[in-house]
Amino acid sequence: MASSISSPPRRVAVLGAGMVGLSTAWYLQEHGVEVTVLDRTGVAAGSSWGNAGWLTPSMAVPLPEPSVLKYGVRAVLSPSSPVFVPPSADPRLWRFLIQFARNCTPQRWQRAMQTLIPLNNEALAAFDEMERGGVTARTKAAEPFVAAFRTVEDSRALLEEFEHIRACGQSVNFEALDGATARAQEPALSDEIGTAIRILDERYLNPSAYVASVADSVRARGGVIRGDHDVSELRSDSGGVSVGGERFDAVVIATGAVLNQLAGRYGVRRIVQAGRGYSFTVKVDDLPQGPVYFPKQRVACTPVGDRLRIAGMMEFRKADAPMDPRRIQALVDEAGTLLKGAHLDQREDEWVGARPCTADGLPLVGATTDSRVFVAGGHGMWGITLGPVTGRLLAEQIATGRAPAPLRAIDPLR
Repeated sequence: MASSISSPPRRVAVLGAGMVGLSTAWYLQEHGVEVTVLDRTGVAAGSSWGNAGWLTPSMAVPLPEPSVLKYGVRAVLSPSSPVFVPPSADPRLWRFLIQFARNCTPQRWQRAMQTLIPLNNEALAAFDEMERGGVTARTKAAEPFVAAFRTVEDSRALLEEFEHIRACGQSVNFEALDGATARAQEPALSDEIGTAIRILDERYLNPSAYVASVADSVRARGGVIRGDHDVSELRSDSGGVSVGGERFDAVVIATGAVLNQLAGRYGVRRIVQAGRGYSFTVKVDDLPQGPVYFPKQRVACTPVGDRLRIAGMMEFRKADAPMDPRRIQALVDEAGTLLKGAHLDQREDEWVGARPCTADGLPLVGATTDSRVFVAGGHGMWGITLGPVTGRLLAEQIATGRAPAPLRAIDPLR
């Protein structure tokens, strides 16, 4: 039987020290809640560490989209494909893939997109609020943010996606560039780039540094963060929730791609599947001024200090599977033809991280069947962009007992 909370919680445990968990902890502190964050490894040790770090709410769309089905079986079984499904007898994975495919229709994509719009519209404001409140890291204006293509034909898919986004009611601002103009603005683009789209009003950050800054702010305001805490069981009763022998008034499960291991016991039936992404950093003769995206190849590039992070790939397999060097090589091969002056034979920071993906492309944020146990996860590729805004909304729900309207459509019990 689910226990109930008779008064607002004073002490809350947050399981997971990535962007989603730490943002939730930070906003709980705004409501006067005492927080303890527990992570099996440490701050930003999961998918928050080596991703592209884009803050692109105008482009935050549901992952299951009609174009995904165009890859075909042969393509997704190739290790060099942007979307890779290794041959597997895992019935859970196949259930997820079947559900995912069912959501790759225009009608379901539109419904999911309309659900994301209220979150997207407030995403950057949540970062601004945290920075005013003590987070010392800063987001950076993506000026420019260039999506580059070999041909005009290649660019049509992104332009059509922008039309669909606008049709759903969300603003996305952009301008077309010819290849010569794009290469002049970003000398790192190879001579093969024949056209580009400059996307306006976006931002980016160094994800590991920013998440560490959120952690520092949580600590500075009295919060506790502990690594090496792999929580395998929760015990909830009328007196609270026991987490590793310590008592709390409530707990938030924000454990990324392994969220189901704990949340499944509290009515969360939606599968959270690891959609693994890869990245590395390199020196570039002409470091881009801002993010560069190659949509056809699904390769994302972001300046990180004096290096360029090259990221991409979607690989549906177990979160803790070993890094597949073929996926790194696929990124190298693509980047070698798309970028100029990138020292791809001197790679550093090779990384694989497990994005927590849902079959309908929507997060799982809110209360479970136990009113003391909450969930914050399933953000897919948009955990960095949407982590702070969903953290703010979930903290409000925990503190007041009322679910804000934007959370109702991403109820983890749906």
